[in-house]
Amino acid sequence: MKRAPDSLADFINEVPESEKTLLVVNRTTADPLIDLLNDAFSNQSVTIAERQVPDGADDLVCLIDDGHVVATSSFEQLRNSFLLVNVDQYRTGVQARHPGRFPDVLTGLTETEFTVAGFPASTKEKLLLVMISRFIEQLALTTGQGELHSTFQQLSRLDDEYGTRRMYEWLGDSGTETHVYGVDDNPEAVTDIDVVVHSGDTEPYGRSWVVAFSPETDGTHSPVDTEPTHAALVAIEIGPNVWRGLWTYDSPRVERILSHIDQEF
Repeated sequence: MKRAPDSLADFINEVPESEKTLLVVNRTTADPLIDLLNDAFSNQSVTIAERQVPDGADDLVCLIDDGHVVATSSFEQLRNSFLLVNVDQYRTGVQARHPGRFPDVLTGLTETEFTVAGFPASTKEKLLLVMISRFIEQLALTTGQGELHSTFQQLSRLDDEYGTRRMYEWLGDSGTETHVYGVDDNPEAVTDIDVVVHSGDTEPYGRSWVVAFSPETDGTHSPVDTEPTHAALVAIEIGPNVWRGLWTYDSPRVERILSHIDQEF
């Protein structure tokens, strides 16, 4: 196993640059929706393309990586879970064990660096990382064992965001050992939630966005045919509400991220 990098940014730097394509096949949906998709990825290393395929399914979205289709989702699923929702929908509402909310073509954008801005600079960019955070939390909840470690910058978010608090109440009641990290700006924020609380005021606490899950099992799985076993989102704030990050399902990398959190927080 490689030694843990010196900072969370090093985990992002160590992943080679990659470019993936979201290919919309036989589109029948309206132009404004495809415009939303283009806008969401206009500043990222993800290309949006369209193609007409005889006898192919209508409105199918394919994730292309290195010339191969690695995941597919319907455009309807992409529309309902991403294009026509906003960040607040994930913060204020939550559904347990609802994998249909996470299109494979988005969760499959693993090992891809993103730089995203939140509102008001962008209404869609940051949503991608919020959705992946929920995906990893749902994975931990569904697995029901192992460890989940999540940073919140401020612990008050666990009290201010109903959907977030409800998710971590479910996690606290599950068999997953759940750790939360943040600046302790509200001592009442984690009252009645059965999680392990870590608070501090150092820079990593205030500028880190990490959601990392390990089921303590062996093996690495692709999100294409089955859910991953390990998963981690790592992002750092590089400007006011601007985040640079990626997510991974590679089990050794996830374990190194967890080791880094254990040592540095």
